Amino acid sequence: MYGIVKYFLFLISPERVHHWVMAGLKATCSIGVFRKAIQSIYTLNDPKLAKEVFGLSFKNPVGLAAGFDKNAEYIEDLASFGFGFIEIGTVTPLPQPGNPKPRMFRLPADEGLINRMGFNNQGVDVVADRLSRVERNGLIIGGNIGKNKATPNDKAVDDYVICFDRLFDVVDYFVVNVSSPNTPGLRELQEKEPLTHILKTLQMRNSKGGLSKPILLKIAPDLSDAQLDDIVEIVLESKIAGVIASNTTLNREGLVSAKTLTDEAGGLSGKPLSQRATDVITYLSKKSKNTFPIIGVGGIHSAKDALEKLKAGASLVQVYTGFIYEGPGLIKAINKGISQN
Repeated sequence: MYGIVKYFLFLISPERVHHWVMAGLKATCSIGVFRKAIQSIYTLNDPKLAKEVFGLSFKNPVGLAAGFDKNAEYIEDLASFGFGFIEIGTVTPLPQPGNPKPRMFRLPADEGLINRMGFNNQGVDVVADRLSRVERNGLIIGGNIGKNKATPNDKAVDDYVICFDRLFDVVDYFVVNVSSPNTPGLRELQEKEPLTHILKTLQMRNSKGGLSKPILLKIAPDLSDAQLDDIVEIVLESKIAGVIASNTTLNREGLVSAKTLTDEAGGLSGKPLSQRATDVITYLSKKSKNTFPIIGVGGIHSAKDALEKLKAGASLVQVYTGFIYEGPGLIKAINKGISQN
């Protein structure tokens, strides 16, 4: 059924259809009987799926990755599809429009996406206010934070602190995003010295009334083994809660889509990223001797893909591109696969 729907959705530009579909979902879920119907179809309630990770209780290990609901506009509606957690953002201190359109491209032949959105969001104040009114019902919410494009790298830590302080009371965990390829110079912050400074600064502020929040680091899949070694060292030294592996890739090897698409600037997600993301999880898990949790993301289009990430060392998984290509039934399928293994 979703294949037919997808055919027509894919006739419309990705960003436009995303807004249309999400507006339609919100309108549908505003009617209680329809919301309950969606929940009954797509949600798998199984106590065996519950997981305790970095001090938080997840009702299941399948989450929605950052970028899908940048401004926390659809959390309650998306939760109807059975996610165990939803990550909003990336959020920056000030609102910004992001990069010029078009800035998202489908690669159907590769089951992938290229995007160069550029941290388009309404700003941390708007997002924090919206999050304060969300009905959670056991859903874990993560806040993915970044810096404004105009902020120079030597002042980047200030942007992360602003977002951290503003979101502290309204999210369950934080993700420090220094790995998006779509903000000029951002990935330079993955280098050891600036990254350690950002993470240690946030950790120093990570206490409010005796309460602290898990801080995770989202890394690029394009890091070398030596850089991954640094990541392990930085995570252990800064004592943050864990890592998300991984963000989108700049690598274009092995793609079969038209060159006019594959030459588009931006980060590639979806199936072409799957093996590299798994390899990064495996490397980090072995190198760290499983001393910190990893959220696995990248190319998860089936229960099999999710199980590969979990067997490689991930504690939780996130979907984004797979959710678009496979439809809302993907979350239940993954949870069912996990429950049966």
